[in-house]
Amino acid sequence: MLRSLLSIGLLFCFTISHAQVADTLELNEVVISGIQESKAKETSLNLESYTAKQLAAQSPYNLSDALARIPGISQMNTGNAISKPVIRGLYGNRVLVLLSGLRFDNQQFQDEHGLGLSQIGIDRIEVIKGPASILYGTDAVGGIINIIDKAPSIPGKTLDATTRLFSNTIGTLTDIGYTNAKEKHWWSARIGAETHGDYADGKGNRVLNSRNKGYYLKLGMGWQKEKWTQVNRYNFSYNQYGFIIDNLNQFFSPDARYTRAMNGPHHNVMLNIFSSENNFKLKSSTLLLNVGVQSNRRKEDEGGGEISLDMHLLSALENAKWEKPLNSNLLLVVNQQFTFENNTNYGKRILIPDAHLIEGNLSGFLKYHTRKVIIEAGIGYNNKDIKTFKTGTLNLGSINTPDTSIHAFRVNRSAFNSIAGISYNPASWLNFKANVATGNRAANLAELSSNGLHEGVYRCEIGTPGLQMEQNLATDISLEIEQDYFFFSAAAFYNHFKNYIYLSLSQEPAWYGFPRYRYTQQNADLYGGEAIVIVKPLANLQWKTVFSMTEGQLADGTYLPFIPAYKLASSIKLSPATKMLQGFYIEPELAYTFAQNHPAQFETATPDYTLVNLNTGLTTKFHKNKVQWILAFRNLLNTYYTDHLSRLKYYGLHNEGINIILTANTSLRL
Repeated sequence: MLRSLLSIGLLFCFTISHAQVADTLELNEVVISGIQESKAKETSLNLESYTAKQLAAQSPYNLSDALARIPGISQMNTGNAISKPVIRGLYGNRVLVLLSGLRFDNQQFQDEHGLGLSQIGIDRIEVIKGPASILYGTDAVGGIINIIDKAPSIPGKTLDATTRLFSNTIGTLTDIGYTNAKEKHWWSARIGAETHGDYADGKGNRVLNSRNKGYYLKLGMGWQKEKWTQVNRYNFSYNQYGFIIDNLNQFFSPDARYTRAMNGPHHNVMLNIFSSENNFKLKSSTLLLNVGVQSNRRKEDEGGGEISLDMHLLSALENAKWEKPLNSNLLLVVNQQFTFENNTNYGKRILIPDAHLIEGNLSGFLKYHTRKVIIEAGIGYNNKDIKTFKTGTLNLGSINTPDTSIHAFRVNRSAFNSIAGISYNPASWLNFKANVATGNRAANLAELSSNGLHEGVYRCEIGTPGLQMEQNLATDISLEIEQDYFFFSAAAFYNHFKNYIYLSLSQEPAWYGFPRYRYTQQNADLYGGEAIVIVKPLANLQWKTVFSMTEGQLADGTYLPFIPAYKLASSIKLSPATKMLQGFYIEPELAYTFAQNHPAQFETATPDYTLVNLNTGLTTKFHKNKVQWILAFRNLLNTYYTDHLSRLKYYGLHNEGINIILTANTSLRL
């Protein structure tokens, strides 16, 4: 308790006497993730846009790490490489990730399956906090993360390169891109690679097998005609992630300190993604048509090249949106989606059965807008059909255990969703938002059909095919004040779930010594909020303090799993404008994470901790071209700590110690 009070006191002393820059929100950016392409202040949704430059300034390991710097977003991780975003206490199949406007499924039903998308070649990320099922169908009950790749803004030939070096893992992330753009058409290509050794915690202890490496290719092509604009993209990635399980050192001896060799258990994940975005200008309306195909091949190597898990998820996706102005103040938007997924097992160990998943979604919106008031309302219907096939044979394998197979079943779930909200701008510097929205999610294949040992956490998990549709009703209100020398933003949310799906300890006898857990349902509530304060007393001096909190409880009074602790962070950014130091800035940060004393059934409480970070940057010239340098110090004091959302805490392992990260970026006009 004394440590907590001391940390908070130091934090406020630090922030009251200084000020810091705020490069967090692009408040005037046009965003595309809402009901209609518009500015963030012109929609009732809690929607924010972050440029790649803003995210890169934090020198993140991966996309989830970058997103975790946003108020209200955390990351659940299994080491540095395997992580997934958590929006206001919701993660996995409750957070929908979009890539180029289409849903992205990386088999996120397992906690140890990370997001799996590279940060290279990204233009910006748009985040919706709160349910958006009416826009994007099932699974969007917690929020949306829309990843938008780069596209040229001006004609010409451009070559750019970025490299990032990490001291803790002796790691690197490097990519090179080329763009050739003309007035009416363009094409681009980008290649990249990353590699990391095992990381060390705050006491210098090596976390064995936390290594990873990956290879990336991105191709793009677009053209514009009088009434038709098209953008085609192809993304390829191949990643290997060391897999950390309890007592790993008992059967995997430590190898060379910073080796990248994948001799121990690890994931091999290959992605092939194609998408085509089309914009048609009709006589008095606009039609947006987006189609794509995704191939996700995931293999698990037990060590020594022996493949146990081998599963392939093939997805075909389509989204059409028709926008029709009814008059100068009223817009009609009709949105339709279709998704087909096929899961096939090829390995001897099977987590989920072979299955077909088909989903359809249809919704309609009305958007009324004046100079000061924007009102949005809509209703939609979606249906998801899941059909599994008998899985588990002598030749193929079975669900984790040699005596268990999955019998075929079929589940069909449908729901209506609605949204109503207002955005009020009484002055150019003031914005108020409020909305009410519903969301729904059908149980995933793991929740429906698991039956066996979940390695890594050593528990027997049993699915329930009769799980009902998970539904939620959420309210969200926010206030923003934006002036030249002051910015304030605060948001509060309340989220009520009906039939929340979770894993619960069963009273059944243990299975070969392993406790049995079953997926079950109960009503639940999540609530909390975020606040940002920015003060700019001088042109080159700014201060920012951010606070976020989330609480989650089941109807029986117990707590939801993986609820992030309260967080309070403050930083200063000094950016003197001189001819000698172009683009120079220095930004110290003090980040305090409160103790999480409300663990779920199979969690443990987590003590508080304080981290000191420092970012600094400088722009130099090299043969008339600018090079941007960023030097970041993460966990500068080498604090020995564990985050509540780290899955490694249950193995007695801690988070990363000090990490010095150097980034260099340049762009050449050819």
